[in-house]
Amino acid sequence: MKKIPKKAYTAEFKELAVKRVSDGQTITEAAKELGLSSQSLRNWIKAAVAGKLTGAGSKVVTPEAMELSHLRSEVARLKRENEIIKKAAAYFARDVL
Repeated sequence: MKKIPKKAYTAEFKELAVKRVSDGQTITEAAKELGLSSQSLRNWIKAAVAGKLTGAGSKVVTPEAMELSHLRSEVARLKRENEIIKKAAAYFARDVL
């Protein structure tokens, strides 16, 4: 069974949807007009009330997470360089013998 990709909505779109409901439109009507499930809209309303409504990809990144990401990419780069050096050493060693 093929997994259906999850749609990503911007914070502005979510705020617009929540505003429609707060302006008097029903959740069902607003969800239908915007092409959403009513449950998603309900979740967005709860998040907006709690002050936690965010858009797609708006995770809070800590300095530690940024450093960890940087170090992981550095390790990957160094591993690639090391493999190249090993292959070059093997190639030149073959010519000497």
